[in-house]
Amino acid sequence: MRVVSLVPSLTEAVAVSAPGLLVGATDWCSHPAGLDVVRIGGTKNPDVAAVIRLRPDLVIANEEENRAPDLAALRAAGLKVLETEIRDLDQAFRELERVLVTGCDLPRPRWLDEAREAWAGLAPPGEVRAVVPVWRRPWMVLGRDTFAGDLLARLGVGNVYAGHAERYPRIPLDELRDCGAQLAVLPDEPYRFTADDGPEAFPSLPAALVSGRHLTWYGPSLAEAPAVLGAALRRAHGSL
Repeated sequence: MRVVSLVPSLTEAVAVSAPGLLVGATDWCSHPAGLDVVRIGGTKNPDVAAVIRLRPDLVIANEEENRAPDLAALRAAGLKVLETEIRDLDQAFRELERVLVTGCDLPRPRWLDEAREAWAGLAPPGEVRAVVPVWRRPWMVLGRDTFAGDLLARLGVGNVYAGHAERYPRIPLDELRDCGAQLAVLPDEPYRFTADDGPEAFPSLPAALVSGRHLTWYGPSLAEAPAVLGAALRRAHGSL
């Protein structure tokens, strides 16, 4: 079977489960390290013609990561496109099984069970209210109905903007500073927040610098995400 992935998370999921199945992936598909496939551009601007030339049996995509016109063009060329929708952890597990077992005709991978086990039975001691920027210039934060927000909630971190009408609202910095948060959670993707770029914007809040891959990717990283994210959050806020 020949598979092209337009989503970094799903690229890793397929490559770890069945090395050699992938024939194409985006420029942003950085895991697993050393992945040797044809690169077909970005998630938002794939080279549709290049994908078609690869003659894949399946193209895997995501409704948030990829643009509908690109997926429509691939379908119009006769390619089978499996489009996922992932807004929370439970949905991620269902969609990963659909991609790997139903779409790619693979046996259920062990790492998927390990990921379920890692997240099962978490009992955070309480809830810390946090603001979670994902971009600056302009400032954008996690809003309602996001996969990353669901992961944080399971670790005891409540998103201040979880009730916002938008999923990734643009909020002025002055408002972010005065939103009632007890913690700023700063991932290193999609914007790469670092110790020198981000915490200074929230001088009155402890800042948790977290791995964006463990917070936003749905794939093998989910198995270690509770431990990795939990440690970073506890370093910043001792009550977690």
